[in-house]
Amino acid sequence: MRRDLLAYDLPPELIAAHPSPDRESARLLVVDAEPGRLEHAFIRDLPERLPEGALLIVNDTRVLPARLLGRKAQSGGKVEVFLVRKIAETHVDVDGERLPAERWRALGRASKPLREGAEILIEGPVPLVARALGRDPEGLFDVVLFSPRSGLSVPDAIEAAGHVPLPPYIRRDDDATDRARYQTVYAREPGAVAAPTAGLHLTEALIERSRARGISLARVTLHVGLGTFQPVTAADLDDHPMHAEAYRVPPETAEAVAHARREGREIVAIGTTSVRALESAADPERDGHVLPREGETRLLIQPGYRFRVVDRLLTNFHLPESTLLALVSAFAGHARVLESYRVAIEEKYRFYSYGDAMLLRRSR
Repeated sequence: MRRDLLAYDLPPELIAAHPSPDRESARLLVVDAEPGRLEHAFIRDLPERLPEGALLIVNDTRVLPARLLGRKAQSGGKVEVFLVRKIAETHVDVDGERLPAERWRALGRASKPLREGAEILIEGPVPLVARALGRDPEGLFDVVLFSPRSGLSVPDAIEAAGHVPLPPYIRRDDDATDRARYQTVYAREPGAVAAPTAGLHLTEALIERSRARGISLARVTLHVGLGTFQPVTAADLDDHPMHAEAYRVPPETAEAVAHARREGREIVAIGTTSVRALESAADPERDGHVLPREGETRLLIQPGYRFRVVDRLLTNFHLPESTLLALVSAFAGHARVLESYRVAIEEKYRFYSYGDAMLLRRSR
């Protein structure tokens, strides 16, 4: 698909810089399979807009407070360390004491390049130190994190000292509200550096109202990486180097999908990350089924892709010329999606991570 076919103009004031007053008050654009059929609703109406007995698939990844702000121990120069991926658990020796530590792949921003062995004192309520190691060919570098004289585990120290990694188009500092609202209510597997944003709309009460209509819920895990914000620079998506993300489809979810298929119930993915996890684990021998699977996916979905598992999709509004918009276009039809975006802009829906959502039925 040509990249320019995914372009659209968005007034900057429609980029949501803050979450809606409460999760269920976000707006919902319901896009039916029939051309021209659009319905304006709210997230609180979602249970009534889903088919009875549907199986919801949610991504239970947990967003890490991945932005660490600190200063070089030697010079006092400011440094930002952005944690990208945990590599291993390890130990360091500090003043004759052996401390638990973690090795991470990270991005670094400083006035001068970080040298190997440099130590960064992370600002925050607990002591946390990042020791810089070597760089890799992609410009990332490894750090070893440890918390001296605190008695805290490294994950607890990161949780206390880290900042919420808001997307680059939200141009403000994070605050206490983001700690709760840039996290789904069912998040439990730490590892993401960006939220699976469609899931931000769901509440425990909404899930219970859905269950009252016979709608069940199953989990996958896909740790959203920095690549989710990677712009497509190639003229054609076929030439785009798709980023890798770790994912897991557990056996109980594979069985839940199989059970729903046997009973003729629809599979509803909450977010594009759930779609990518399910489709990455699709059973090649049984259409509509998935296999228990764990690994990395580089699946790039664009128009022409044949969906094997997902029937409906709840998703936010995505950036122009992005792989996520390509996925949505493949799912519901390119012309229908662009027309829906045109209407959403006209009706002043809020866009991107903290924005409103749309509910789509798969085009046949």
